[in-house]
Amino acid sequence: MPTQVHLFDFTRSELETFVRELGEPRYRADQIWEWLYLHLVDSFDQMTNLSLELRDQLSEIAVIHTIEPIAETDSQETPARKTLFQLEDGDGIEAVLMHYHSRDPDYSSKTAGEPLGTDASQDRARHTACISTQVGCAMGCVFCATGQMGLLRQMSAGEVIEQVVYLARELQYEGKRLTNLVFMGMGEPLANWPATSQAIETLNDADGFNMGARRMTVSTVGLPPGIRKLAQAGIQVRLAVSLHAPNDELRNQLVPINAQHPLSEVMDACREHLGSTSRRLTFEYVMIDHVNDFPKHAKELASLIEGLLCHVNLIPLNPTAGSDMRPSSYGRCVAFRGILQQHGIPTTLRGRRGTDVQAGCGQLRTRVEEGLVGRTIAAES
Repeated sequence: MPTQVHLFDFTRSELETFVRELGEPRYRADQIWEWLYLHLVDSFDQMTNLSLELRDQLSEIAVIHTIEPIAETDSQETPARKTLFQLEDGDGIEAVLMHYHSRDPDYSSKTAGEPLGTDASQDRARHTACISTQVGCAMGCVFCATGQMGLLRQMSAGEVIEQVVYLARELQYEGKRLTNLVFMGMGEPLANWPATSQAIETLNDADGFNMGARRMTVSTVGLPPGIRKLAQAGIQVRLAVSLHAPNDELRNQLVPINAQHPLSEVMDACREHLGSTSRRLTFEYVMIDHVNDFPKHAKELASLIEGLLCHVNLIPLNPTAGSDMRPSSYGRCVAFRGILQQHGIPTTLRGRRGTDVQAGCGQLRTRVEEGLVGRTIAAES
């Protein structure tokens, strides 16, 4: 039997071509697109405005799902759920669904979702999906579980999109909707630009999923060619750059790709992006105890980014089994934040979300492979 096509891999124009090749009118592509991205159906039987003959034909030559949830963990400390998906070739990738409410210390009303449902308690809620773009990662960040496993392969656009649709469907069952999306899971999004850019375009489509570009954030470890490509594409998504160190000597140790793309090059690309988009930059900085959290580091960071339209997120490290690094204490984080604020740099100290479910990239996959996660979706079903 020939290999079935994956519908989530299609751009909208490719779906139209596919439908025409089946001898169907173009509007059938619009109908299928809406079923996939507006109604979030998970079977062809649910596409009730298609003829029974077409639904049968689609079930023979196409598939909706190519990824399968096999394990998940729910945080008891903060509202977060991590899901491990198995891809068609058996590889595993992760996605995290995080919930924010107005009482959360790291809640920002500027990125809050529109009122949801009829429950007033949900009116100010944000539901954010953090998704993966690669199986593993080639960047090699020493404190990251994904970086420790290396790059196994690129993901397709459909595999990236399916994570979002799955999590949105889970929220839909609860009468909620996905409000924000961050490309911050396993992998480096700008090192898989074709899949990342297609996923953004598809999910932004107003006739389908309709996720506003400004509600999407692409996180990069700092790949100047990718940052420039994102700027040139004219996509109004947010850009988050993971610095983690204010000088090349320390960053070379923590983020090995810095040896190839030093901070000066990264900052030049950031300035170009800011000049092209006028969108505020976010700089992510993982706080590692007695490694990058000294006052001198805060002062260096302030000097590096002062004058830019930017915001800094300080994120206490999620410890991993492959590293003896530990998160900075609350006191050291507060002192670091204070120095940045003294220099007029907007800074947020993020709450540690999902640490009890090891929400850091790659950690659930590692725990499942080591047999340390007892509850799997397959076992429950």
